[in-house]
Amino acid sequence: MGLLTAVAWTVAALAGVYLLSLWLAGGGLRRAKVTRFPAALVFAHPALAVSALACYAAGLATGSRALAWAAFAGLAAAALLGFAMFTRWLGAGRHQPAGRRFPVLAVTLHGLAGVTAFTLVFLTASAARVF
Repeated sequence: MGLLTAVAWTVAALAGVYLLSLWLAGGGLRRAKVTRFPAALVFAHPALAVSALACYAAGLATGSRALAWAAFAGLAAAALLGFAMFTRWLGAGRHQPAGRRFPVLAVTLHGLAGVTAFTLVFLTASAARVF
């Protein structure tokens, strides 16, 4: 299950990097102060996901149940931020210059891979051995 989780997480990360590059190329950081995608939200989402990935890898390496649940908690927070960005994008965000460039396929792939990784991390944390 660890390999499948890593594959899902990698797909989500690659699609996320692609979406972030489109956001930056579309002027995501140069817009007015009032925006549907604040920079703090956009950068906190991947920062939490990368932190969760580090906890997940350490949890797999050591068999620590606490690290597995820490990875799940970090990924849950990242998922909530991602859902907030998705709902903003569904609103008027996709009509703004930076959000207009987001292909629906990339957004869908990122979301589905993220949900898959989230579910697999939960299952892995639930089944983690305690040493």
